[in-house]
Amino acid sequence: MTQAENKVLLIYTGGTIGMGRNPATGALEPLDFNHLRDNVPEMKYIKASIDIYQFEQPIDSSDIDTATWAKLVRIINENYQVYTGFVILHGTDTMAYTASALSFMLENLTKPVILTGSQLPIGQLRTDGKENLVTSIELASLTDDKGRALIPEVCIYFSGKVLRGNRATKQNADEFNAFNTFNYPHLCEAGINFTFHFHHILKPDFSKPMIPHVDLNPNIIVFSLFPGIQENVVHHLIDAPELRGIILRSYGSGNAPQQPWLIHLLCEATERGVCVVNISQCVAGRVEMGRYNTGFQLKDAGVISGYDSTVEAATTKLMYLYARYDDVNIIRRLMNESIAGEISPSTAYLSEE
Repeated sequence: MTQAENKVLLIYTGGTIGMGRNPATGALEPLDFNHLRDNVPEMKYIKASIDIYQFEQPIDSSDIDTATWAKLVRIINENYQVYTGFVILHGTDTMAYTASALSFMLENLTKPVILTGSQLPIGQLRTDGKENLVTSIELASLTDDKGRALIPEVCIYFSGKVLRGNRATKQNADEFNAFNTFNYPHLCEAGINFTFHFHHILKPDFSKPMIPHVDLNPNIIVFSLFPGIQENVVHHLIDAPELRGIILRSYGSGNAPQQPWLIHLLCEATERGVCVVNISQCVAGRVEMGRYNTGFQLKDAGVISGYDSTVEAATTKLMYLYARYDDVNIIRRLMNESIAGEISPSTAYLSEE
């Protein structure tokens, strides 16, 4: 693998990694990005050249929205031919949503887009930000002897692990190992050396261009089933005329209460063109609606399986598909297929008879 002469664009959106403590309130708040250069002198030892794009107003990741995702796609697209790879500094709370969205919006991506951040601000003594930042830049700059990226997909790098972006979920708010992919292996481990698992990394068509997509339809809701869920509340939720898609977080392997009113409401929704996707509340495993009768009734109501997708991937994928297609049958079919590595191959076309 090579690194010399390669260029990386570092995009700072905001997040803990670029925050400092307000001397008056003691609260963390965004600082000017220029201080990161002062706090990470190790960056000068990276062989690749680094340019920086800083958002004029840093964004707390809780405020990330579809417009931010479109802005990131435009930045990457405008600079795609100039840089070997891209590193996005991002707050951890919605990092998995952004990584998932970008994986769909950057069609046929042939270069690394690595999201990272930190649990502690980069200026603090025990920060994890320095290692996450420096390693992400190094990974984004690596190519093979043909000049092709070693990790040509949207990833999250955190705490020594490279994770597929649309398979990742934030698992811990307090420890440095903030993210994991419970249904997919790591793409690389960063120890003394990089250990790549190339058979798990996407293989795009390097002869074709990357196709950017900036439109999303956010008229989606995510709701979890729970014991005692009430008909009148669900009715008002599902009855919204603007509603296009529902991510239904069910129990276990895709089960739901055997309440006639629930099945009736879901039937009404699917009949009027709402795509209802069944995602398990469990962090590991997959939905199999044919396993128990409590799941089979959902299938009869027109609910489709999200298999082993994360809620972040299912939500952003549905936004992406509703922006591209008017035919709900196409959307339902594509939700059952892996279009960016978001569903495991062994489950993507599983029959649920």
